[in-house]
Amino acid sequence: QVQLVESGGGLVQPGGSLRLSCAAAGFTIGTYVMSWYRQVPGKERELVATIDSAQGRTNYADSVKGRFTISRDNAKNTVYLQMNSLKPEDTAVYYCKARALRIYWGQGTQVTVSS
Repeated sequence: QVQLVESGGGLVQPGGSLRLSCAAAGFTIGTYVMSWYRQVPGKERELVATIDSAQGRTNYADSVKGRFTISRDNAKNTVYLQMNSLKPEDTAVYYCKARALRIYWGQGTQVTVSS
């Protein structure tokens, strides 16, 4: 069964850190472009970060540059999102996406930044 399973979300104070994981099953991520998105109620899903399949090049939304880092471990079939210096406006459900000939989405993990 093909699936992406996110984990690592939770409640954190402003300025804190979280690391999200996205584990793939039923396929190997090696040839897939992997991305993290986020969504808050009433708004469109927003692209946060992307890492390509060939050279590991990364791209980030301006709002997270310098604070978030996307990485991949193809041997573990997992993608990560390290989030530092978190702000209340980072509060959202975070989704993992795999894109090649097909597109797969995870079910999402809630991140809440609040004091």
